[in-house]
Amino acid sequence: SHSAKVKMASAKAGEQKTAAATLGTLTSELTSSGTISPKDTYTITSLVEGAVLTADFEEGDQVTEGQVLYQIDASSVESDLKSSENSLARANKSYQQALEEYQEAVSDYSGNTYKSTRTGFIKKLNIQVGDKVGSNTDLAELYNDQTMKLKVAFLAGEAAAIPVGSQAVVTLTDTEEQLTGVVTAVSNMDEVLDGGRIVRYVTMEVENPGGLTTSHSATVTIGEFVCCSEGTFEAMTDTTMKASVTGNGSLEVEELLVHEGDYVTSGTPLFCIKSKDVKDILDSYQDAVDQAQEKIESAQSNVDNKQETYDNYTITAPISGQVITKNVKAGDKIDRSSSSSTSTLAVIYDLSEVTFEMSVDELDVGRVKVGQTVNITADAIEGKTFTGKVTNISLESSQSNGVTNYPVTVTLDEVGDLLPGMNVDGTIILDQVDNALMIPVDSLMRGNRVYVKDDSVTGQQGNVPAGFKAVEVETGISNDDYVQITSGLSEGDEIYVDSASGNTSTDMFQMSGMGGPDGMGGAPDGGNGGNRGGGGMP
Repeated sequence: SHSAKVKMASAKAGEQKTAAATLGTLTSELTSSGTISPKDTYTITSLVEGAVLTADFEEGDQVTEGQVLYQIDASSVESDLKSSENSLARANKSYQQALEEYQEAVSDYSGNTYKSTRTGFIKKLNIQVGDKVGSNTDLAELYNDQTMKLKVAFLAGEAAAIPVGSQAVVTLTDTEEQLTGVVTAVSNMDEVLDGGRIVRYVTMEVENPGGLTTSHSATVTIGEFVCCSEGTFEAMTDTTMKASVTGNGSLEVEELLVHEGDYVTSGTPLFCIKSKDVKDILDSYQDAVDQAQEKIESAQSNVDNKQETYDNYTITAPISGQVITKNVKAGDKIDRSSSSSTSTLAVIYDLSEVTFEMSVDELDVGRVKVGQTVNITADAIEGKTFTGKVTNISLESSQSNGVTNYPVTVTLDEVGDLLPGMNVDGTIILDQVDNALMIPVDSLMRGNRVYVKDDSVTGQQGNVPAGFKAVEVETGISNDDYVQITSGLSEGDEIYVDSASGNTSTDMFQMSGMGGPDGMGGAPDGGNGGNRGGGGMP
């Protein structure tokens, strides 16, 4: 992984081993293996049981989120859903009705008055100030002869052919005067007159031109049909108006607004009421509206529950991805009770992103950063290197053999032919310096000193062998073999390499090697010198 290899000077017998400081690309890296896994794995299960009607997908298919995978026979819950929807429709209707009744009451009692429900002259007023008026209290007797009513018999067959709304010619018996009437009702009941004629009665209304009374009689012609007998006029209204008060409530008459002889129409205010009485009445209507509203809410929630159950009979893909296994096909029956838990119908992997986990030692994890490049190789795919990035460094460590390791997640830039479950080796590029001045790790002595070749030095100075002088250097990045020198050396400098290179024997070396000039640990066979050994002694 180094574009420049440091040249090692051959060590002839008796000569020290040296190397030249060279320029090149130095990378510091960490390697670890892991197993490829998909971004998301989803197991398809069913919340309901029944026959599988459709399962239009196969293993290996790409499916998209929301795509229908399974349709299970839902006939068992369809009627439940329908009836809950009908209940909701009824609840909505009742609510509309309660709302209309409330709005009607608001208008009926507006201005805190009770209003007439009929039209006519007040013949007799049955209430006075201070009276309590409840449902069905007699309020007044009304009389209205502005419109008169006339009922006459026609032959049954003819009567059946007379539509309501027909024009009638009414001839007064005593004056032969003709008036116009309008048919308001035709009886369905056959009656027998003298002489065995079968007749039906036809009722009509006639506007009173003035002077028409209940003592007058008349005959009637409708189209070509003539009545069988004359009839006597009646007043259109001759009735008792009763109060209509909701429930068991009662209204106190505070002030009368009409007198006997007055003409009232539907909606004419008859008397004033205490505002508290009105409020009580409106509150009771409002309560009915509120209760109807609650019934809607409960019916709606019932529909929602039934709909949700019904929806469970259609199983859709929860993620977009590849179908890895399909265990249930069309025609199979899903029976949840047969297995202890819900059985798996199918498994989908989301392979839009694949990751693997590297295990990194506590000593190195501090140098791993999110975003670092990772080179990846797989035994299963020879000769191809994939790239990825560090996407997560977990703080949940694990221990083995006294060493703490941290999981580092690597996300691949492209998946290629890699499949979930394949084993891969990842190399994290911790750091990379182009054009780095570097030397072998074994030539760096303790205290960041390097021994540079200098023929003018004849004797050994402390730990520094003859022909070398100690130079303080500053270091940059390093790997197992090389270290970057950021100051203190120049390209081509020849430096002493400690061939023993074993950190563990440092102390040994300090004890043994001090005496003779050959005791530097630089013997060609490697001796027992330590690569960082000397520099620390004063």
